Amino acid sequence: MAGSYHRSLSATAIFALQVVLMNLWVYPALLLWTLIGILIFPFLFGVGLVFLRQPADRLMRWFVWIYGRGWLLLMSPFVRFRREGMERVRIDRPCVFVVNHFSFFDTYCMALLPQYDIVFAVRSWPFQLFWYSAFMRLARYLDVEGSSWEETLSNSRSVFAGGGTVLFFPEGHRSRTGEIQRFYSGGFKVAIDAGVELIPLCIDGTDKLLPPGRKLFYPCTVTLRALEPVTTGNYRDVNGHIRLRKQVKELMSAELVAMREGQKQ
Repeated sequence: MAGSYHRSLSATAIFALQVVLMNLWVYPALLLWTLIGILIFPFLFGVGLVFLRQPADRLMRWFVWIYGRGWLLLMSPFVRFRREGMERVRIDRPCVFVVNHFSFFDTYCMALLPQYDIVFAVRSWPFQLFWYSAFMRLARYLDVEGSSWEETLSNSRSVFAGGGTVLFFPEGHRSRTGEIQRFYSGGFKVAIDAGVELIPLCIDGTDKLLPPGRKLFYPCTVTLRALEPVTTGNYRDVNGHIRLRKQVKELMSAELVAMREGQKQ
């Protein structure tokens, strides 16, 4: 009994030490990585425009993906990142991604995807953050809260025409319970009306990385799993988006349970 108690106490002490070391490393490293990115961005962006001859918005989305990859690398001493089902993500075919939302850092974890040409469809408040706003507008991210449905659909079609992908957080905000919340229909309607596949993504662990209301990062495992693509051609009736929304939410909720059960084994 005493041995078990001492092992538990030792494990708690080791975890506490990991938390201290993680936060002493991560906050300064992220700040430095961000400052370096801001300083060298104008030069690299100009080089990309001149020599790669890529559209400015697509080039910006590549830089965002690279920034996210750097973030994953900085976190990797303390966070185990797992990618599952990525063979289901076709980079040569536009689609709509829908992903559950547990943390502010869910967007950073999208760098785990093999696809970099992703337009995020988000609410208005991130566009009000001066250190993000210019980059988001340059990447042509969608302000779904401040735009009409017609504008959202038209802008999404433009992304698909260029071979890109649009990503929605169908809950609209971060869950505070660790469970998937109510879904909104926007992303499902876009997929149906544009005639593209919808790929559900399940992410788990980011709520443990930075728990709601906390300031400290915690060591954890973050898993991003791509589910089977859903063809949207059979959902073109009046209530098709509702049926699709309910079906996908059920699939994602069940998959999230399975992911957590698998981690316990």
